Amino acid sequence: MYLGKIVEEASTDSLFNNKYHPYTKALFSAVPLPDPRMKRERIILKGDLPSPLHPPTGCVFHTRCPHVMEICKQVEPERKEMSKGHVVACHLYN
Repeated sequence: MYLGKIVEEASTDSLFNNKYHPYTKALFSAVPLPDPRMKRERIILKGDLPSPLHPPTGCVFHTRCPHVMEICKQVEPERKEMSKGHVVACHLYN
């Protein structure tokens, strides 16, 4: 969920094994690993934090998304089922 909008929804197993939305990927990249010798590429989000009182048009995540396209700024993405019960709202998959 980002700014009150569900961007990805799935069972725990499905979400841990297949992350689709760029925000979900960024969240999971921030989870500490139990073995300090293991390394993971962190996704550091850039861009402006939108106001929850005045969310941006289109996709609410577009101001921070590393894959932003023009459509993201204009049109709210529809929810798309990627696999049984795994739904994502992102123009990357439309």
